[in-house]
Amino acid sequence: MKLSYYPGCTMKNRAGNFEESILFSMKKLGVEIEELERWNCCGTVLSLSEDDAMRQLAPVRTMIRVKEANASRVMTACSMCYNTLKRANDRVKADPALLKRMNVFMADEAVDYEGDVEVVHTLEILRELKAGTKLISDMVGKPLKGLRVASYYGCLLVRPRSIAFDNVEDPVLLDELVRMLGGTTIEWSYKTECCGAYQTVDKPKVVADRTYRILSDAREQGAEMVAVSCPLCAFNLDHRQEITRSMYPDFEAIPIVYFTQLMAIAFGCAESVLKLDLHYNSPRPVLAERGLL
Repeated sequence: MKLSYYPGCTMKNRAGNFEESILFSMKKLGVEIEELERWNCCGTVLSLSEDDAMRQLAPVRTMIRVKEANASRVMTACSMCYNTLKRANDRVKADPALLKRMNVFMADEAVDYEGDVEVVHTLEILRELKAGTKLISDMVGKPLKGLRVASYYGCLLVRPRSIAFDNVEDPVLLDELVRMLGGTTIEWSYKTECCGAYQTVDKPKVVADRTYRILSDAREQGAEMVAVSCPLCAFNLDHRQEITRSMYPDFEAIPIVYFTQLMAIAFGCAESVLKLDLHYNSPRPVLAERGLL
């Protein structure tokens, strides 16, 4: 399988641990990843203004980059990038007049966008691979045996319903992946709760309160770490634990990891791929205790 890949901005700075583990894991699975040339920021958050074509240009321009790569679909692993690209793409597909207007505005581009690109998340690709029976589990050389993981989907993979690729009330793809890797999943109440998102900029205490509620429930249900698919969720749930601890003395820290890091570990990566120095709460002690480092 060969796929066009949209990394998004955060992969190239704060989430190097996410990207390195994606590239390693997909290569192990026989998926050839080709990063788009001249990609730009997706816009980060989809604009909901009715007459706001300008803010759809960034994600739609990405679709043009996919066409320039002679591809018909593009994969991203960041939940926020997925949500923004998918919703903007669906919007112009459903509105030919808007799409025409945007192509006129981007007249200097080498090709027009015709609404013929599919946006997919890495978990969707893994679901396709799983459909080929046991490919993922066959690649596991270091099972996550005994590791208890809370799968955190957050808002952006299941909302709005129109772009969700999993059960919106009780998503299962992350849990299924963890189990294929040999780990143990938990049942908990906060796997689709919002982490507070961009309130972390000017209202960090609001985010810390959310972090306390989400992670405390994960701990109460027996999780040793939480797996995420969004760099903003990772920041809020990991780095905001410092404020959380100052607000709630009973708070017990818990490591936050990207689901791709768990894949990379199970597939036998070198520790350098994991970039554990980028974590506020290092998962190293738990992983070492389980014999995974």
